[in-house]
Amino acid sequence: MRTYAEHQRAVHELLDPLGSRLSSAGASDEGAEVVAVDDALGRVLASGLLSPTDLPGFDNSQMDGYAVRAVDLADASPAAPVRLPVGPTSAAGDPVFDLAPGTASPIMTGAPIPRGADAVVQIEVADPPAFIGLGGGRHDSPAGSVVAFTAPVAHGQFVRRAGSDVAGGELLLAAGSRLGPAQLGVVAAAGLTQVTVRRRLRVLLLSTGHELRPPGSALRPGQIHDANTAMLSAALRECGAEVVVAVAPDEPDAVRAAIARGIRPVAGSPVDLVVTTGGVSAGAFEVVRDALEPLGVEFTKVAIQPGGPQGLGTAMLPADEDAAVEASRTEGAVSVPVVSFPGNPVSALVSFELFLRPVLRRLEGLTPDRHRARLRLAHDVTSPGRRHQVRRGIVDGDGAVEVGAPSSHLLHAYANATVLVHLPIGVDALPAGSLVDVWRIDD
Repeated sequence: MRTYAEHQRAVHELLDPLGSRLSSAGASDEGAEVVAVDDALGRVLASGLLSPTDLPGFDNSQMDGYAVRAVDLADASPAAPVRLPVGPTSAAGDPVFDLAPGTASPIMTGAPIPRGADAVVQIEVADPPAFIGLGGGRHDSPAGSVVAFTAPVAHGQFVRRAGSDVAGGELLLAAGSRLGPAQLGVVAAAGLTQVTVRRRLRVLLLSTGHELRPPGSALRPGQIHDANTAMLSAALRECGAEVVVAVAPDEPDAVRAAIARGIRPVAGSPVDLVVTTGGVSAGAFEVVRDALEPLGVEFTKVAIQPGGPQGLGTAMLPADEDAAVEASRTEGAVSVPVVSFPGNPVSALVSFELFLRPVLRRLEGLTPDRHRARLRLAHDVTSPGRRHQVRRGIVDGDGAVEVGAPSSHLLHAYANATVLVHLPIGVDALPAGSLVDVWRIDD
């Protein structure tokens, strides 16, 4: 029986090569795709992005105030203010004009600096400390307006220089950058409408079982609605993956055929990973084990609860759907990594959290781990000492953890939990007040 840590390492070793496949896609443009900026949130750049322009694109004002020549205010003091005639106004969106020597032009934040000006004096320290006659449809101050200054101004004060954020031709964003709000903002500021991103990891999610029916359908005795497909599809998408879903009954041939259909490339994109639920234990109808063990997937027990039965390996599956039902035929075989989870929803989701989520998020450039903490137990707990037990819990108003029941069918309890509580091997009982490791799952 594997330990939790041993199986975690095995999953990493199986899936780590996917990282080099995805990161090399940008270098050859094979598998990279061009998407609109509006559709690029959360995607990862396939290659470095150069700025086509200076940002800012022109010298502009950091303040509302007056654009001046610093030399004109060199002798200004409270005792001997320098009075300058007011020139034309520069507002955001206005064209650049020439500032006549010995004049001061009203300028608004973000407006272009007039040619010849080299500093901005904020309006609050000018005299008067308000623009003269502007507003109400008037763009410029009345003819003959004068403004006074009582202090010199440093050359370049409150001037945002063109290219001071990034110069044209410089690296705007590096390859591998994840495109969040700030990154998409700078891409848009540079005038770009499209970006080349790494293709998403493509995952085939297969749920198995004669008893499964889609949500919304009528159930006969012994049937249940399929929760795993909706649940794990969402979990995979949250990790940045593109998900293809399939359902198969408890027949090995049907499982192999469903995988063969699902791994066919769509628009040139192959399936990188197959994730299955159900049929992995020691029962008489363990369909996933029966279908995939002959193809190279190993099924084992892991010392965890819930989620002890697990499958992992690289399946050599015939690409042809008809050939796939014959496990002994290997001509034209396609190699695809497979991760198999138990069918009980809580077991499947806990397995995903422990083994698959950290790997997939790291491959996508996301923070791999849940937020972790050591918190007090609100009450006594017991645990099987030979298993790493993962329980659902809620943090109470005092910051202590109320631990729920361990049963693997309690999906409603999981849906209302805020933490996963880890009770490691060797722990069979803990009193209230003991510190336990928890992972936040409500972020």
